[in-house]
Amino acid sequence: MIESLPRREREVFETLCRLESATTAGVRAALSDTLSDSAIRTLLARLETTGLVERANGVDGVHYSPVPRTEAVAAGALQRMVDTFFAGSAANAATALLGMGGKITADEAEALERAIDEALGRKS
Repeated sequence: MIESLPRREREVFETLCRLESATTAGVRAALSDTLSDSAIRTLLARLETTGLVERANGVDGVHYSPVPRTEAVAAGALQRMVDTFFAGSAANAATALLGMGGKITADEAEALERAIDEALGRKS
């Protein structure tokens, strides 16, 4: 469903997922390029109509929050990235991610080993 959103709506939705909850001004400040408050409100209203966003009154105004669990949204975004940039290969994506940064912890290494064992069909 998120994949079918127009680019601007998807950008606002993904920004809201990253923020977890925000006012219109908070969403606007977090976007890579500026939109007016009225444009942000319009996009958030569209997302609310589709059931992706909910709003609640807060002490500093209306707060918007994503309705789907952030983990589900992240999984979909990650799948799109793997499909787009790594020809669908999770292994190539994982290799690229590991090559991007510093050291990993022992716990992270164990988690990766378990994931590899599961992917290979080995029992852990």
